Amino acid sequence: MDERTNTRPRTAPEAGTGPGAAGTPRTVGVVWGLLVLNTLGSAGAKTIVPLPRSLIQMVTMGALVAAFALALTVNLRLRVRPSAYLLLLTLLLVTSVISSANLESGFGALFRCFRLALFIGTLWLLSRWWDGSLTFVRYHIRAYFAVLGSVAAGLVVSPGAALPDLYGGRLVGALWPLTPPQIGQYAAVIIGLTVLLVLGRRTDGTSAAVVIVPSLVLLALTHTRTATLGLFIGLALAIGSLVLTSAAARRFFTWAVVCAVVAGVGFASALQTWFLRGQSKENFSSLTGRAKVWDALLSAPRSTSEKFLGVGLGDKSFGGLPIDNSWLAVYNEQGLAGVTLVAVIIIVLGAVALLRPPSLQRACAIFLISYCAVASYTEAGLGDASPYLLHLALAAALLAAPAAAAPGPAPGLPRRPAHRPEAT
Repeated sequence: MDERTNTRPRTAPEAGTGPGAAGTPRTVGVVWGLLVLNTLGSAGAKTIVPLPRSLIQMVTMGALVAAFALALTVNLRLRVRPSAYLLLLTLLLVTSVISSANLESGFGALFRCFRLALFIGTLWLLSRWWDGSLTFVRYHIRAYFAVLGSVAAGLVVSPGAALPDLYGGRLVGALWPLTPPQIGQYAAVIIGLTVLLVLGRRTDGTSAAVVIVPSLVLLALTHTRTATLGLFIGLALAIGSLVLTSAAARRFFTWAVVCAVVAGVGFASALQTWFLRGQSKENFSSLTGRAKVWDALLSAPRSTSEKFLGVGLGDKSFGGLPIDNSWLAVYNEQGLAGVTLVAVIIIVLGAVALLRPPSLQRACAIFLISYCAVASYTEAGLGDASPYLLHLALAAALLAAPAAAAPGPAPGLPRRPAHRPEAT
């Protein structure tokens, strides 16, 4: 999406438009896209052309290795920027290695630790270009929009495979095995970021509509409640942070409230039907059976070591059933130490965002942090290489201080010539 031309006179470089944003190599965008590919996962719906899980894992793991290699290529001098987020992630990696060393979860736990190490290492290498600009926001939107493009293509090619009865008619990935919650998450995140770019006048309405309209359709077809709530709550907080400084944000917020009231009154029945997805009240109250898994996990006997360090990185399941809660998944695999580190990550990012002056970058960061916090209740991923850690990495990049520019002469003053001694 192209940025609108700004004709205002500038007296100083604006946040996100300094030398760091302009000097980011294109390879960095490729690396970010490979990280997105790596976090798509290997388990999901049946595809039109059956893809062996081993092949999918080879592609996703190969993408991570390629991302690390490319990041190392463009940052051979290993220049990194200090980052509390990456430091805390590194401590979480150390905790994961310690908890996985006893092999209670098998050798797969050590492999997942290696994957997490490559993931964090790649982010460290990319941190050189974290300067508070919107560069990585555009990378994020483009990468996930490409993923949603494959979902839309699968829906067009084979509607039956894309809306299977196995998932209650909810949209899945027919070309690449993606589940409804995954698709809903990707759609919600790029919708929210694109809306904020429009409000900040960093993209035009046509380009934004190309992203927002089809993404909204895909989000509606997934019937994903968590993604929808995360989108609304995240946007409300993000736009609220701009209300005092942006007339566009105030207008959007007002119209959003009016539309929400009208929709609530005129389409209450349809919205309730979509929200319940045909579930009984008992099934809905137990969060589609999640609460039963959570109760079983919390009531299971654990040793002192398992309570504080967990059982090692696994597949985010308990008793063969998905945990679907980031906090309980981290507690199960990395113990109370992991839960503490993840909580500190969210708190630190949130505190930094609140302390920053109002800006579009700050609003985007608040949206991402809020979305991940909401989704953590019914989705796992905050303790391992996942889209959620990538969303938070983007928030950390947005909250980073702009790179210091090289000092030069004051504006409007002539450069003083160097003193040369006269010949004797």
